[in-house]
Amino acid sequence: MINQLILEICTDSVYSCIQAEQGGAARVELCANLFEGGTTPTAGCLKIARQQIAIPIHVLLRPRGGDFCYTNDEFAVMQYDLEMIKSLGADGVVLGVLTPDGNMDVERTAALIKQARPLKVTFHRAFDMVADPVLALEQLIDLGVERLLTSGQEKSALEGSELIAELVRRAGNKLVVMPGGGITERNIARLHRETQAQEYHLTAREKLPSPMIYRNSNAFMGGELRLPEYELAFTNAQKVARTQLALNK
Repeated sequence: MINQLILEICTDSVYSCIQAEQGGAARVELCANLFEGGTTPTAGCLKIARQQIAIPIHVLLRPRGGDFCYTNDEFAVMQYDLEMIKSLGADGVVLGVLTPDGNMDVERTAALIKQARPLKVTFHRAFDMVADPVLALEQLIDLGVERLLTSGQEKSALEGSELIAELVRRAGNKLVVMPGGGITERNIARLHRETQAQEYHLTAREKLPSPMIYRNSNAFMGGELRLPEYELAFTNAQKVARTQLALNK
């Protein structure tokens, strides 16, 4: 059983990785496109992040936003990206594949786990979309996955704390159940009391203005549902440190 209470910080930039480490995070999950729930980061982002920080980097393996039921071509992309992730010094990979009927795709998941080794494997919040979470947990244990990221099948981990607590109890020493979703320095202590989880996943981000002086308000990148062009968001080291302190208390 893991005794230390630790934070995994979800990042989408080299700067955020550096901030996470400076704030005392035990590990980062490196992604791209957090607005879509995260996708596989670029090779460049992973390579430079690995050069800049010493803590473990677990990399998201997800070819697109949306659901977790992938075509053969999308799965082939995942397999290729996984080789890139391994070659650039990642310590772990974060993945998830489902079938159309809401079950875990055991065959494809097993294939990715085998390919990923010796990296650590986390099954991500695709778990929150399965029809039977207890069955899926048992399947993940059988597959030898080290870690499960979940909001307890709710919009936030706090709302899903009852299921998370049950998953923690059922998993025991066989798998780490890591809550994620809406976790902040204000609610993490309560979430720990309710779930007894040992690891927690959050972004600890703050919004910063763009350094652009000239701004064209008539054009924008992407559709109507988009992030503002002149607003940036990065992990904040002080937020990480305060959240760790709140958890330790």
